[in-house]
Amino acid sequence: MRLSRRSNVDPFIVMDVMEAASQAEASGRHIIHMEVGQPGTAAPAGARAALAKAMEEGPLGYTVALGLPALRARIAHLYAERHGVKLDPARVIVTSGSSAGFLLAFTALFDAGERVALGAPGYPSYRQILRALSLEPVDIQTRVEDRYQPVAADLPGDIAGLIVASPANPSGTMLDRAAMTALIEACTARGAAFVSDEIYHGIEYERQAVSALEITDEAYVINSFSKYYSMTGWRVGWMVVPEAHVRTVERLAQNMFICPPHASQIAALAAMECGDELEANLNVYARNRAMMLERLPRAGFDRIAPPDGAFYVYADVSAITDDALGLARDILDKAGVSVTPGLDFDKVRGAQTLRFSYARSTSDIDEGLSRLEAYMRAAGHVS
Repeated sequence: MRLSRRSNVDPFIVMDVMEAASQAEASGRHIIHMEVGQPGTAAPAGARAALAKAMEEGPLGYTVALGLPALRARIAHLYAERHGVKLDPARVIVTSGSSAGFLLAFTALFDAGERVALGAPGYPSYRQILRALSLEPVDIQTRVEDRYQPVAADLPGDIAGLIVASPANPSGTMLDRAAMTALIEACTARGAAFVSDEIYHGIEYERQAVSALEITDEAYVINSFSKYYSMTGWRVGWMVVPEAHVRTVERLAQNMFICPPHASQIAALAAMECGDELEANLNVYARNRAMMLERLPRAGFDRIAPPDGAFYVYADVSAITDDALGLARDILDKAGVSVTPGLDFDKVRGAQTLRFSYARSTSDIDEGLSRLEAYMRAAGHVS
């Protein structure tokens, strides 16, 4: 049977790395996971309790396509709390994870064949979702001196849109207000849509992330309960769109997804009131980040842009190898640490980079760093 050309997307290499790590564990080895961008903590206790109560009270059926009104209102209030932005809940659309948000955004904003820019390194699924929708992703090669973020001067003139992420995956770096404003203005001048991936908001260390909504209403903002709220497997997120776009996105959501998972929406609403538990998780990430920034250079991984948020460190390993995938395999085989090669994130330079995640427990990160130091000494990369 035939397959479409647009279905020919690249694999998500980090998932293959996870599979290799799982096979190693199945053989009896103890693996330290630094490959996956997933909190090691469960959904907040209050979220789990709220869902258990709701399940006892009655069936959980379809909700309206845009999501539970109470959840949309609470998300809108979050922007007042965190960013000082008064947001109409009608502009908030609850989605089946941020991935559904990207599908809805790209379908609503772009026609087949149009060019959409994104920074490299960047989250690989942007590129693959665009291709699956018959759109053309345009990589902007970012620089370490710009903290792996795109700058307005580098934007092509013929793009229909730009996707930015702050904090970013894989680098953890953020755009400050001036840099984001410059990018938004450059898009406006080109008649291009601006899509802001803000799924790591809340996981910031020395300064708070800027939301595009602080600067303009003419943007699509995508967020998720996966990272800060530790709800990856619950598949619930949200998007904020301009008022004039709500009905368009609603029609798409009705047909593509019917609605987000009812159970996950109930848990998400309760999770937003679990501040003490969520901040305790953030304190763990902060300790892990400090440990990574101190000890990765000692292990020979010293060419990095220190992360402002999220829970990743992105390292240039070109002085060590031009085969990051082979290096990652060797580290897994010999050190029992699973790390992600940069091939997913940057098609040009990814073979010379590694991403390290520090989303797990502090004891795991400590042990993983000790193993990495020992591996790099044995390989002769550090003395």
